[in-house]
Amino acid sequence: MRAGLDRTRRPIHGTDPSLPRQLRLNLDRPASFRREDLIVSAANAEAVSAIDGWQAWHGGCLALVGPSGAGKSHIAAIWTEAAGAAIVDVPIRPDDLVDLQGRPILLEDAEHQPGEALFHLINQAGETGGGLLMTSRAQPATWPADVPDLRSRLNALRVAELGPPDDEILAGALYKFFRERNIKPAEDLVPYLLYRIERSIPAAREIVRRLDEAGDAQRRSISRALAKDILDTTPELLGLADRSLADIGAAGEDDD
Repeated sequence: MRAGLDRTRRPIHGTDPSLPRQLRLNLDRPASFRREDLIVSAANAEAVSAIDGWQAWHGGCLALVGPSGAGKSHIAAIWTEAAGAAIVDVPIRPDDLVDLQGRPILLEDAEHQPGEALFHLINQAGETGGGLLMTSRAQPATWPADVPDLRSRLNALRVAELGPPDDEILAGALYKFFRERNIKPAEDLVPYLLYRIERSIPAAREIVRRLDEAGDAQRRSISRALAKDILDTTPELLGLADRSLADIGAAGEDDD
């Protein structure tokens, strides 16, 4: 937070639009990966349990697998802090292996690592029990394996799989992003968004940002009507293919 800016005084959206417009403050914030901000549901409970018990991982390794926006980064960040792990998100060079010797390691997008380095790190984790968490969108059995015996190592990895965020996680994320911007949304807005936006945390963050900016620019309350206007012109945020028409109808179609 910048010195001298009192963000607590920003008016909550939904107040009288006849009031003079206030100076807008930039409330964009980096994503929070704190443990207390993690919403646990059936969609991620297995993965959360796995990272909590990381010291007992078979072979010292775990592959955390899930689609983009499923929460891999948040769960991996929690483990990284708890384990005091080094973060590797670029291809490893031979010299890097010496520096990583014996340390817990977070290996992001593990399938893109050179096969020899990946083979070495998996073996090292098994020998030292230091802990190796690998994230990917794909199952380890599909990762490239151009080094002898790497395929058998990958096939033996323990996997914790994340599905797309369910309603509990997505609703919690939306409310969190609204709170961070000091917005009190209309009561029916979050249920409305759950049946329309793409099923991902980035999409939830983006629709809240757009609602905030549009409400400020147009001096409108943060409501279903405003959300409909935004979604009508932002098809990339929509996730209607994931819902049946019956489900959407149950959520209500009156946007007045």
